[in-house]
Amino acid sequence: MNKQLLLDKRPEGMPDKDTWRYETNPIPELKEGEVLIRHHYISLDPAMRGWMMDRKSYVPPVEIGEVMRAGAIGKVIKSNNHPNFKEGDCIVSWGGVQEYEITSGENCYKVDETLAPMPKYLGVLGMPGMTAYFGILQVAKIKEGDIVLVSGAAGAVGSLVGQIAKLKGCTVIGIAGGKHKCDYLLNELGFDEAIDYKSEDIMEALHAKCLKGIDVYFDNVGGEILNAALTKLRLNARVVICGAISQYNNKKEVIGPSNYLSLLVNRATMQGMVVLDYATDYGKAAQEMGMWMMQGELKSREDIYEGIENFHETFLRLFSGDKMGKLILKVI
Repeated sequence: MNKQLLLDKRPEGMPDKDTWRYETNPIPELKEGEVLIRHHYISLDPAMRGWMMDRKSYVPPVEIGEVMRAGAIGKVIKSNNHPNFKEGDCIVSWGGVQEYEITSGENCYKVDETLAPMPKYLGVLGMPGMTAYFGILQVAKIKEGDIVLVSGAAGAVGSLVGQIAKLKGCTVIGIAGGKHKCDYLLNELGFDEAIDYKSEDIMEALHAKCLKGIDVYFDNVGGEILNAALTKLRLNARVVICGAISQYNNKKEVIGPSNYLSLLVNRATMQGMVVLDYATDYGKAAQEMGMWMMQGELKSREDIYEGIENFHETFLRLFSGDKMGKLILKVI
Protein backbone atom coordinates (compact mmCIF):
# COMPACT_ATOMS: atom_id res chain seq x y z
CA MET A 1 0.00 0.00 0.00
CA ASN A 2 1.24 3.46 -0.93
CA LYS A 3 0.91 6.49 1.36
CA GLN A 4 0.17 9.49 -0.87
CA LEU A 5 -0.60 13.19 -0.50
CA LEU A 6 -2.89 14.49 -3.25
CA LEU A 7 -3.69 18.11 -4.10
CA ASP A 8 -7.36 18.56 -3.24
CA LYS A 9 -7.92 22.27 -3.90
CA ARG A 10 -6.04 25.39 -5.00
CA PRO A 11 -5.21 27.46 -1.93
CA GLU A 12 -5.82 31.15 -1.44
CA GLY A 13 -3.22 32.62 0.87
CA MET A 14 -1.44 30.24 3.23
CA PRO A 15 -2.40 26.62 2.45
CA ASP A 16 -4.47 24.90 5.12
CA LYS A 17 -4.77 21.19 5.87
CA ASP A 18 -7.70 20.85 3.46
CA THR A 19 -5.43 21.85 0.55
CA TRP A 20 -4.36 18.19 0.36
CA ARG A 21 -5.87 14.84 1.15
CA TYR A 22 -3.93 11.92 2.55
CA GLU A 23 -4.67 8.51 1.03
CA THR A 24 -3.38 4.96 1.17
CA ASN A 25 -3.72 3.18 -2.19
CA PRO A 26 -2.64 -0.16 -3.67
CA ILE A 27 0.58 -0.18 -5.70
CA PRO A 28 -0.06 -1.18 -9.35
CA GLU A 29 1.92 -3.90 -11.09
CA LEU A 30 5.03 -2.77 -12.95
CA LYS A 31 4.90 -2.52 -16.72
CA GLU A 32 7.82 -3.54 -18.91
CA GLY A 33 10.73 -1.13 -18.43
CA GLU A 34 9.45 0.35 -15.17
CA VAL A 35 10.93 0.41 -11.67
CA LEU A 36 9.40 0.70 -8.21
CA ILE A 37 11.18 3.17 -5.94
CA ARG A 38 10.60 3.42 -2.22
CA HIS A 39 11.23 6.97 -1.12
CA HIS A 40 13.35 7.59 1.95
CA TYR A 41 13.28 11.40 1.94
CA ILE A 42 11.15 14.10 0.28
CA SER A 43 12.28 17.63 -0.45
CA LEU A 44 10.15 20.57 0.72
CA ASP A 45 10.76 23.74 -1.26
CA PRO A 46 9.13 27.19 -1.53
CA ALA A 47 8.53 26.59 -5.25
CA MET A 48 5.91 24.01 -4.31
CA ARG A 49 3.57 26.85 -3.36
CA GLY A 50 3.67 28.18 -6.93
CA TRP A 51 3.10 24.73 -8.44
CA MET A 52 -0.32 24.61 -6.75
CA MET A 53 -1.55 27.65 -8.68
CA ASP A 54 -3.34 27.31 -12.02
CA ARG A 55 -1.29 29.89 -13.89
CA LYS A 56 1.52 30.11 -16.41
CA SER A 57 4.90 29.21 -14.99
CA TYR A 58 8.10 27.41 -15.93
CA VAL A 59 6.41 24.05 -15.24
CA PRO A 60 2.74 23.02 -15.49
CA PRO A 61 0.71 23.27 -12.27
CA VAL A 62 -0.07 20.23 -10.17
CA GLU A 63 -3.56 19.16 -11.16
CA ILE A 64 -6.32 18.58 -8.64
CA GLY A 65 -6.22 14.93 -7.58
CA GLU A 66 -2.57 14.47 -8.51
CA VAL A 67 0.20 13.51 -6.11
CA MET A 68 1.81 16.69 -4.80
CA ARG A 69 4.95 17.35 -6.84
CA ALA A 70 8.23 17.20 -4.92
CA GLY A 71 11.79 16.06 -5.29
CA ALA A 72 12.55 12.75 -3.60
CA ILE A 73 15.32 10.24 -3.03
CA GLY A 74 14.98 6.54 -2.41
CA LYS A 75 15.96 3.07 -3.57
CA VAL A 76 14.79 0.81 -6.35
CA ILE A 77 13.10 -2.19 -4.75
CA LYS A 78 11.84 -3.80 -7.96
CA SER A 79 12.71 -3.53 -11.65
CA ASN A 80 10.86 -4.93 -14.65
CA ASN A 81 13.76 -5.07 -17.11
CA HIS A 82 14.71 -1.40 -16.82
CA PRO A 83 17.81 -0.75 -18.97
CA ASN A 84 19.53 1.61 -16.51
CA PHE A 85 18.23 1.03 -13.00
CA LYS A 86 18.39 -2.16 -10.93
CA GLU A 87 17.29 -3.20 -7.45
CA GLY A 88 19.30 -1.40 -4.76
CA ASP A 89 20.13 1.68 -6.86
CA CYS A 90 19.76 5.00 -5.03
CA ILE A 91 17.65 7.33 -7.19
CA VAL A 92 16.80 11.05 -7.09
CA SER A 93 13.55 11.86 -8.87
CA TRP A 94 10.48 14.08 -9.01
CA GLY A 95 8.56 11.30 -7.30
CA GLY A 96 6.22 13.50 -5.26
CA VAL A 97 4.90 13.28 -1.73
CA GLN A 98 4.32 9.54 -1.53
CA GLU A 99 6.07 6.51 -0.14
CA TYR A 100 6.37 4.58 -3.41
CA GLU A 101 6.87 5.71 -7.00
CA ILE A 102 6.52 3.78 -10.24
CA THR A 103 8.52 5.31 -13.06
CA SER A 104 10.01 4.56 -16.45
CA GLY A 105 13.07 6.54 -15.34
CA GLU A 106 12.26 9.92 -16.89
CA ASN A 107 13.84 12.78 -14.92
CA CYS A 108 15.51 10.30 -12.58
CA TYR A 109 19.21 9.91 -11.90
CA LYS A 110 21.34 7.55 -9.87
CA VAL A 111 23.56 8.79 -7.01
CA ASP A 112 26.16 7.15 -4.79
CA GLU A 113 25.08 7.18 -1.15
CA THR A 114 28.55 6.02 -0.09
CA LEU A 115 29.87 9.45 -1.08
CA ALA A 116 27.23 11.48 0.77
CA PRO A 117 24.14 10.75 2.89
CA MET A 118 20.80 10.73 1.04
CA PRO A 119 19.56 14.11 2.40
CA LYS A 120 22.60 15.87 0.92
CA TYR A 121 21.35 14.95 -2.56
CA LEU A 122 18.18 16.94 -1.89
CA GLY A 123 20.16 19.90 -0.54
CA VAL A 124 23.71 20.95 -1.25
CA LEU A 125 24.14 18.29 -3.99
CA GLY A 126 20.58 18.70 -5.26
CA MET A 127 18.34 21.45 -6.58
CA PRO A 128 19.18 24.06 -3.91
CA GLY A 129 22.89 23.52 -4.45
CA MET A 130 22.56 23.77 -8.21
CA THR A 131 20.46 26.93 -7.83
CA ALA A 132 23.07 28.56 -5.64
CA TYR A 133 25.97 27.49 -7.86
CA PHE A 134 24.58 28.67 -11.18
CA GLY A 135 22.75 31.65 -9.72
CA ILE A 136 25.79 33.25 -8.14
CA LEU A 137 28.44 32.16 -10.65
CA GLN A 138 26.67 32.33 -14.03
CA VAL A 139 23.77 34.72 -13.50
CA ALA A 140 25.35 37.12 -11.01
CA LYS A 141 28.79 36.64 -12.60
CA ILE A 142 30.58 37.44 -9.37
CA LYS A 143 34.21 38.42 -9.38
CA GLU A 144 36.80 38.78 -6.65
CA GLY A 145 36.21 41.89 -4.54
CA ASP A 146 32.46 42.12 -5.18
CA ILE A 147 30.15 43.04 -2.32
CA VAL A 148 27.33 40.49 -2.27
CA LEU A 149 24.05 40.81 -0.38
CA VAL A 150 21.93 37.67 0.08
CA SER A 151 18.38 37.45 1.46
CA GLY A 152 17.02 34.25 2.97
CA ALA A 153 20.67 33.73 3.83
CA ALA A 154 20.19 30.92 6.37
CA GLY A 155 18.05 28.91 3.97
CA ALA A 156 18.97 26.04 1.68
CA VAL A 157 19.94 28.27 -1.27
CA GLY A 158 21.02 31.47 0.46
CA SER A 159 23.48 29.78 2.81
CA LEU A 160 25.27 28.19 -0.14
CA VAL A 161 25.20 31.36 -2.24
CA GLY A 162 27.02 33.23 0.51
CA GLN A 163 29.64 30.53 1.00
CA ILE A 164 30.37 30.23 -2.71
CA ALA A 165 30.73 34.01 -2.93
CA LYS A 166 33.21 33.90 -0.04
CA LEU A 167 35.17 31.15 -1.80
CA LYS A 168 35.44 33.45 -4.82
CA GLY A 169 36.86 36.33 -2.78
CA CYS A 170 33.72 38.42 -2.21
CA THR A 171 32.51 40.33 0.82
CA VAL A 172 29.18 38.80 1.87
CA ILE A 173 26.30 40.28 3.87
CA GLY A 174 23.40 37.98 4.74
CA ILE A 175 19.82 38.87 5.69
CA ALA A 176 18.07 36.36 7.95
CA GLY A 177 15.37 36.24 10.62
CA GLY A 178 16.49 36.02 14.24
CA LYS A 179 19.71 36.15 16.22
CA HIS A 180 20.24 32.39 16.05
CA LYS A 181 20.28 32.42 12.26
CA CYS A 182 22.49 35.51 12.06
CA ASP A 183 24.97 33.94 14.48
CA TYR A 184 24.99 30.86 12.24
CA LEU A 185 25.88 33.01 9.22
CA LEU A 186 28.70 34.78 11.02
CA ASN A 187 30.16 32.05 13.21
CA GLU A 188 29.69 28.91 11.14
CA LEU A 189 29.44 29.99 7.50
CA GLY A 190 31.92 32.86 7.57
CA PHE A 191 29.71 35.70 6.33
CA ASP A 192 31.19 39.16 6.88
CA GLU A 193 27.99 40.79 8.14
CA ALA A 194 24.47 39.71 9.03
CA ILE A 195 21.22 41.66 9.19
CA ASP A 196 18.34 40.45 11.35
CA TYR A 197 15.23 41.64 9.54
CA LYS A 198 13.08 40.71 12.54
CA SER A 199 14.82 43.08 14.96
CA GLU A 200 16.55 45.63 12.72
CA ASP A 201 15.19 48.30 10.42
CA ILE A 202 16.21 47.05 6.99
CA MET A 203 17.01 50.47 5.50
CA GLU A 204 19.07 51.54 8.51
CA ALA A 205 20.90 48.22 8.64
CA LEU A 206 21.73 48.35 4.92
CA HIS A 207 23.10 51.87 5.27
CA ALA A 208 25.23 50.77 8.24
CA LYS A 209 26.52 47.45 6.90
CA CYS A 210 26.71 48.18 3.17
CA LEU A 211 28.53 51.50 3.39
CA LYS A 212 30.07 51.07 -0.07
CA GLY A 213 26.88 49.72 -1.63
CA ILE A 214 26.51 46.29 -3.25
CA ASP A 215 27.62 44.76 -6.53
CA VAL A 216 25.28 41.78 -6.34
CA TYR A 217 21.95 41.23 -4.65
CA PHE A 218 20.77 37.61 -4.62
CA ASP A 219 17.08 37.71 -3.77
CA ASN A 220 15.11 34.85 -2.28
CA VAL A 221 12.36 36.82 -0.54
CA GLY A 222 11.09 39.72 -2.68
CA GLY A 223 8.81 42.39 -1.21
CA GLU A 224 10.11 45.24 0.89
CA ILE A 225 13.57 43.70 1.35
CA LEU A 226 14.08 43.66 -2.42
CA ASN A 227 12.87 47.24 -2.59
CA ALA A 228 15.33 48.30 0.11
CA ALA A 229 18.25 46.45 -1.46
CA LEU A 230 17.79 48.33 -4.74
CA THR A 231 18.75 51.56 -2.99
CA LYS A 232 22.26 50.19 -2.35
CA LEU A 233 23.21 49.18 -5.90
CA ARG A 234 26.60 50.22 -7.20
CA LEU A 235 27.49 50.95 -10.81
CA ASN A 236 26.85 47.89 -13.01
CA ALA A 237 25.35 45.92 -10.14
CA ARG A 238 23.51 42.63 -10.79
CA VAL A 239 20.27 41.59 -9.11
CA VAL A 240 19.36 37.89 -9.28
CA ILE A 241 15.68 37.07 -8.74
CA CYS A 242 15.70 33.51 -7.45
CA GLY A 243 12.52 33.56 -5.36
CA ALA A 244 10.05 35.76 -3.51
CA ILE A 245 8.92 33.71 -0.55
CA SER A 246 7.46 36.74 1.23
CA GLN A 247 4.90 37.07 -1.58
CA TYR A 248 3.86 33.49 -2.33
CA ASN A 249 0.85 33.45 0.01
CA ASN A 250 -0.42 36.96 -0.76
CA LYS A 251 -4.15 37.25 -1.29
CA LYS A 252 -3.62 40.69 -2.81
CA GLU A 253 -1.28 41.84 -5.56
CA VAL A 254 2.41 41.07 -5.29
CA ILE A 255 4.42 43.90 -3.73
CA GLY A 256 6.83 45.04 -6.44
CA PRO A 257 9.90 47.27 -6.21
CA SER A 258 9.14 50.99 -6.28
CA ASN A 259 12.89 51.70 -6.28
CA TYR A 260 13.44 50.08 -9.69
CA LEU A 261 14.84 53.32 -11.17
CA SER A 262 18.03 52.51 -9.28
CA LEU A 263 18.61 49.98 -12.07
CA LEU A 264 18.64 52.85 -14.56
CA VAL A 265 20.79 55.22 -12.53
CA ASN A 266 23.39 52.54 -11.80
CA ARG A 267 23.22 50.79 -15.20
CA ALA A 268 22.35 47.67 -13.24
CA THR A 269 20.60 44.50 -14.37
CA MET A 270 17.86 42.40 -12.79
CA GLN A 271 17.54 38.84 -14.04
CA GLY A 272 15.33 35.94 -13.05
CA MET A 273 16.78 32.44 -12.87
CA VAL A 274 15.29 28.94 -12.99
CA VAL A 275 17.75 26.19 -12.21
CA LEU A 276 16.24 23.79 -14.76
CA ASP A 277 17.90 25.87 -17.48
CA TYR A 278 21.29 24.57 -16.35
CA ALA A 279 20.43 20.86 -16.14
CA THR A 280 23.06 19.78 -18.66
CA ASP A 281 25.81 21.07 -16.36
CA TYR A 282 24.57 19.67 -13.03
CA GLY A 283 27.25 16.98 -12.99
CA LYS A 284 30.08 19.47 -13.26
CA ALA A 285 28.58 21.66 -10.54
CA ALA A 286 28.02 18.71 -8.18
CA GLN A 287 31.61 17.61 -8.66
CA GLU A 288 32.98 21.02 -7.70
CA MET A 289 30.54 21.41 -4.81
CA GLY A 290 31.50 17.94 -3.56
CA MET A 291 35.17 18.88 -3.66
CA TRP A 292 34.51 22.02 -1.61
CA MET A 293 32.59 19.91 0.91
CA MET A 294 35.44 17.39 1.23
CA GLN A 295 37.87 20.23 1.81
CA GLY A 296 35.65 21.67 4.54
CA GLU A 297 35.04 24.88 2.59
CA LEU A 298 31.30 24.38 2.02
CA LYS A 299 28.88 23.52 4.82
CA SER A 300 25.23 22.59 4.72
CA ARG A 301 22.50 21.83 7.19
CA GLU A 302 19.41 19.69 6.76
CA ASP A 303 16.33 20.17 8.94
CA ILE A 304 14.52 16.81 8.86
CA TYR A 305 11.02 15.95 10.08
CA GLU A 306 9.24 12.62 9.86
CA GLY A 307 6.06 11.31 8.27
CA ILE A 308 3.99 12.05 5.15
CA GLU A 309 1.01 12.46 7.47
CA ASN A 310 2.85 15.45 9.00
CA PHE A 311 3.44 17.14 5.64
CA HIS A 312 1.24 20.19 6.24
CA GLU A 313 2.79 21.36 9.51
CA THR A 314 6.27 20.69 8.15
CA PHE A 315 5.54 22.53 4.89
CA LEU A 316 4.45 25.63 6.81
CA ARG A 317 7.96 25.89 8.30
CA LEU A 318 9.08 27.17 4.90
CA PHE A 319 7.04 30.33 5.46
CA SER A 320 7.25 30.75 9.23
CA GLY A 321 11.05 30.60 9.14
CA ASP A 322 10.99 27.86 11.78
CA LYS A 323 13.78 25.88 10.16
CA MET A 324 17.49 26.00 9.39
CA GLY A 325 18.96 25.09 6.02
CA LYS A 326 17.24 22.50 3.82
CA LEU A 327 13.78 21.34 4.89
CA ILE A 328 13.26 17.60 4.35
CA LEU A 329 10.54 15.09 5.18
CA LYS A 330 11.71 11.62 6.19
CA VAL A 331 9.44 8.87 4.84
CA ILE A 332 11.06 5.74 6.30
